[in-house]
Amino acid sequence: MNDSNGIWHVYILRCVDSSLYTGVTTRVAERVAAHNAGRGAKYTRSRLPVELVYEERIGDRGEALSREAQIKRLTAVEKRKLVSDAKHPQ
Repeated sequence: MNDSNGIWHVYILRCVDSSLYTGVTTRVAERVAAHNAGRGAKYTRSRLPVELVYEERIGDRGEALSREAQIKRLTAVEKRKLVSDAKHPQ
């Protein structure tokens, strides 16, 4: 994860088994491609392919890691609602 552009993102992937994986990066498209090539997190390697279902821009790495931790503490139902709300804002 290169911090060269300074814009950090928290992202959620939906795995082939419908589970959700949350991570942080500065380059979302490249990171998703790495996951799908089997070079991402160990968790996603056995659950390919993955699909990007949520992305949130965050200021810096520390804030992104804090937000990632916050999302990881959510229940599966709460995470799915977060994804759904982002796709269908009111």
